[in-house]
Amino acid sequence: MSYVIGIAILLLDIWAILNVLQSSASGVAKLGWSAAIIIFPLLGLIVWYLAGPKSRPALS
Repeated sequence: MSYVIGIAILLLDIWAILNVLQSSASGVAKLGWSAAIIIFPLLGLIVWYLAGPKSRPALS
């Protein structure tokens, strides 16, 4: 059963890294977020989800 959780976290990490790479963040920020997600898979994913680069609509 634990391998299912591990595979789910791996797939979510891949999804998060792809989203980071497609974001409008700077290259250094993309590198930092990607490294955090790879080094700390679950914690990095949670922190990225809460505080990571998001595409926000322009305020006008």
